[in-house]
Amino acid sequence: MPPPDERGQQPRRRRMLARPAVCPCEAIAPAPLLASLLSLAADAAGLQGDALPAVRGAAREAVRIADLLHAFLHAVRGAASGGDARPLPDEAVLGFSELHVALQKLRLLLADCARKGARLWVLMNAEMAASELRVVMGSVATAVDTLPEGVVAASAEARELAGLVSAHAWRAAARLRPDPEDDRAARGVRSVLARFAGGVMPDAEDARHVLDRVGAATWSGCAEEGAFLEAELLERLETGGEDDNDLVLIGGLMAFLVYCRVVLFDRIDDADKAEAAAVARPPARCAAWINPEALQCPITLELMTDPVTVATGQTYDRASIKKWIKSGCRTCPVTGERLRSAELVPNVAARGIIEQLLLSRGVPLQEPSSKHRCAVDKTLAPFGAAAAGGVRLAVAFLIARLSRGTPKQQKKASYEARKLSKRNVFYRACLVEADAVPWLLHLLSSGDASVQDNAVAGLLNLSKHPAGRRALVESGGLGLIVDAVNVAARVEARQNAAAVLFYLSSNPEYCEEISRIPEAIPTLVHLARDGAYRGRKNALASLYGLLQCTDAHGRAVSAGAVAALAGLLLGSPAAAAAEGDDLALDAVALLARIAEQPAGARAVAASSELVTRLVDFLGESASRSANEHGASLLASLGRHGGDRVLALLGKLPGLMPALYALIADGTPQAVKKARWLVNEIHRHYEKRQAPAAARAPAGGDHCVIRV
Repeated sequence: MPPPDERGQQPRRRRMLARPAVCPCEAIAPAPLLASLLSLAADAAGLQGDALPAVRGAAREAVRIADLLHAFLHAVRGAASGGDARPLPDEAVLGFSELHVALQKLRLLLADCARKGARLWVLMNAEMAASELRVVMGSVATAVDTLPEGVVAASAEARELAGLVSAHAWRAAARLRPDPEDDRAARGVRSVLARFAGGVMPDAEDARHVLDRVGAATWSGCAEEGAFLEAELLERLETGGEDDNDLVLIGGLMAFLVYCRVVLFDRIDDADKAEAAAVARPPARCAAWINPEALQCPITLELMTDPVTVATGQTYDRASIKKWIKSGCRTCPVTGERLRSAELVPNVAARGIIEQLLLSRGVPLQEPSSKHRCAVDKTLAPFGAAAAGGVRLAVAFLIARLSRGTPKQQKKASYEARKLSKRNVFYRACLVEADAVPWLLHLLSSGDASVQDNAVAGLLNLSKHPAGRRALVESGGLGLIVDAVNVAARVEARQNAAAVLFYLSSNPEYCEEISRIPEAIPTLVHLARDGAYRGRKNALASLYGLLQCTDAHGRAVSAGAVAALAGLLLGSPAAAAAEGDDLALDAVALLARIAEQPAGARAVAASSELVTRLVDFLGESASRSANEHGASLLASLGRHGGDRVLALLGKLPGLMPALYALIADGTPQAVKKARWLVNEIHRHYEKRQAPAAARAPAGGDHCVIRV
């Protein structure tokens, strides 16, 4: 990960075919600059020809010139370090610096032209890529021509090579153009996009010709190209580029790849690649020295996918430790040491070991996503008619496979629906409009665990769309989702099903329907008590949403929700350190909602151990939202529990300091609750002291301290 800038933000990644470069320091000596030039030239000259599916001729010519340049620089260094060595003149720094900048740009351009996953984008921008290469070749020729005579004439070989470099670079600067085959393939893509815009299915052979040209003639090749374009789209949206002229082209190309992936390929070949990698790296050898438990995130106790190291040297999964820090915690969850900085450094070694472990099991390691939800929200509308038409055609094909396909076709279609709905709001809308929800609900009863898993994940993605939630309820899917939380074959499917209920509970009407299902709340309580970290998180969030219905409070109490939440708060210190404060914060928020009703407050107050822990939590937590929930919970206990609870609270030594701290520096809601509770506790003690004061001898002194 690149270091953050002065504002603590990550710098934006370089856009494709952009040519940033750093000019060497003016005070640098010629010798180290020459060594750096040799390294840059070697990098540019080392590009393999078969890695250039687009702009092939121009890029290969640039590689040949880089090879000539490397030979020239090597001859210059040999002459400067031989027996009759003459030191390089200081005047060489200017020409070397110009050459250094040009080689930096050339290396970036060649890397972009050869980049796997970006080949279709380069093809559609072949003219710009060739133009950039012409400019760089002109810079190389100019830099070589301006080198002082003491460098060029360092040896006869150097002089000859300098002439060759100059001649070839000038010729390339004038003649480099895209390949004719690139032009034909790009025209083929534009033809397909035009048919998409008209709602007409394209000719399959035209699409296959383009895929062959860019080396993406498999399902995984299409997926790789699509992943690059999606990242490019979200990057531009995230940085405020909604008006970027390239978005229409990016959206159209994404639709083209989605269509090809869905329609042209009958099978997904990712599994084949994983199996091949596992054969190349035998599982027995990996399993002999890899301890899977050592690769679990200490916070979630799940296998890390994006391991990062914090300032204390401990390693966590990026998503988990970011949530920990964002919640206000500034200590290392394992060691308890204060974090000197919030910088997260990728643990490349750990990631490599995790990748070996997963590949040995035939599972590909998914790349973590760093895109923000705000960028996904901006995909509500399609970027152009071609993008809209292509996706609708692909979705129509998918629905036909889901409804009438063979089990094998349904399996692939369920995965495609899951993938398609993941990070694009318009794609979700297309799936909902095409009636994907009823067919995905139907697949929940599949005997194939992977089909069931895909169906639940697809429904989770679609439940993030208002129309998707409506379709799910109208299709009678609430009971099926509750059943999936309880009996789905895989843990991930059960966790995702609980998350579906969370999104549905955002609608009060749906919330009431869910709460009336007898198994709904007990199932979520069971998952919150016994599930893995992610399952618990999803169950707690769903319960919190359901408890906005008054009738749900009694069902939650009857189902043992208070005991389950108490278990999260009263667990062992080791368990708390492993899971972090995340679940405890959610548990307090949920207890606060339960205690809003008298029955819930009585259930919480029945455990003096739990009440004591809640007071301790209020004093320990650094989270303002957690303190607000804690104050609200204790105030509800005092309101509904009466004098018995107020007497218990008044005896707890840590309560008053925590309440006064909230009054001094809490949220407005926390201040209100804390002040009310302080006054009620003092009122209770004044009431208890009044009879004693009446019985006191006349003239006796009695003092009551008021706040």
